Amino acid sequence: MDLSRQLKIASATGNLLYGQRQASDACAKGDAKCIIYAVNCQQEYIDEMTAKHPEVTMHRTMLVNRDLGTASGKPFAVSTITIIDAGESELLTLRGNLE
Repeated sequence: MDLSRQLKIASATGNLLYGQRQASDACAKGDAKCIIYAVNCQQEYIDEMTAKHPEVTMHRTMLVNRDLGTASGKPFAVSTITIIDAGESELLTLRGNLE
């Protein structure tokens, strides 16, 4: 799967949230379906989210936050992307890869 292409499709046709605070809020409300982390996202934050919300699929990419922001069409670094609605993208087919 071309993650960059799928992120652009999802941002145009679905509902994505950017940032750790929005990810935490969406998980607390039960709205988050999947969370995508940059490779350099803080491990403590990922561990906390995994412990608090085991029902949410969590996927760590091999992109650093600056590249993840660029891949999603944003002019800023993004460490966390929360998928609320994937739209026409295939992002919800991502499997959790955190151990």
